[in-house]
Amino acid sequence: MNKLAIMGAMQEEIDPLLANFKDIKITEYADNKYYEVSLDGLDIVIAHSKIGKVFASLTATTMIEKFGCDTLLFSGVAGAVNSDLKIGDLVIANRLCQHDLDITAFGHPHGFVPGGKVFVETSKELREIAKEVAKQNSLKVLEGTIATGDQFVHSSQRKEFIQNTFKADALEMEGASVAVICDSLNVPFFILRSISDSADMDANFDFDEFLKSSAQISADYILKIAQKLNN
Repeated sequence: MNKLAIMGAMQEEIDPLLANFKDIKITEYADNKYYEVSLDGLDIVIAHSKIGKVFASLTATTMIEKFGCDTLLFSGVAGAVNSDLKIGDLVIANRLCQHDLDITAFGHPHGFVPGGKVFVETSKELREIAKEVAKQNSLKVLEGTIATGDQFVHSSQRKEFIQNTFKADALEMEGASVAVICDSLNVPFFILRSISDSADMDANFDFDEFLKSSAQISADYILKIAQKLNN
């Protein structure tokens, strides 16, 4: 590995990462900012994509094609579909799909278009390293299927459909598009999500507060994975 990309969807998700570095080179490109740093000699590019599949695709492609990153780690929040998942739980994607991709009218399954595939698998090697790091740091992580779509899903009917159709554990708005880019360009990638809303949510839940604490936990975890990759 020569250069590592670390992505989040929102600025709040990359701020705790950036806080670990002093010498940061900022490049403005394609209406976004890319932060270049060094971790014990390992070159890293950090960026947030903005929300949704199109922006995530643009950012992932830029990190690979313009900045020359050859491995990508993504960290962010997600909603639970699997009822075993609670707020704050960490999910590692072993595969991702696009739940809102629908040309079933032409006889294709949900999530499929010709030339593509319903599920894109993440790098087994990166998952194993992540699980090893989690174990060393007493972090509990679940490995599962993450479904991506350009909509914030709050309907329980829609969640049920996604779980039944794709056997999904968690829902978000960027992962599968990053997966398609990395898979097409042969770049090993890893997607981590922290659960921000679950089936039995407390009405007093403060998302902004959660985002802050979750981003910190995820950033620490991602950095430890980066260190392990650098060894």
